[in-house]
Amino acid sequence: MSDHVNSSPGSVMMLSGDLLFCSKVKVAATAAGRSFRMGGQLPDEDTDSIAYVILDLSTRSGLTDTLAEVCREKCPDAKLIAYGPHVEVEKLQAAKAAGIGMVMSNGHFSNQMQSIFESD
Repeated sequence: MSDHVNSSPGSVMMLSGDLLFCSKVKVAATAAGRSFRMGGQLPDEDTDSIAYVILDLSTRSGLTDTLAEVCREKCPDAKLIAYGPHVEVEKLQAAKAAGIGMVMSNGHFSNQMQSIFESD
């Protein structure tokens, strides 16, 4: 790893269409000293600094099947997190089956995001 990566925490990349919830995630990310980006898909450039890729299953579940593979190519060290309504069991199970490491309900993610972002 380079000194640059070790000297500052990686960024949080949010894949969501929910601007209101994204603002809450941005507050948690910046409080943990991380930069925050939001979009509909992973960017093609500047992916080396991404430490977390967060997938909103309510607005971007179409990315579920390919996200783990795309992340292995673009940001292999990033931790993948997917969250969605606890009642949408199929979407949560599909995210687990697709290889996303952390899959949780909206409430669980909302309550844990600060500690997750501060964990490294």
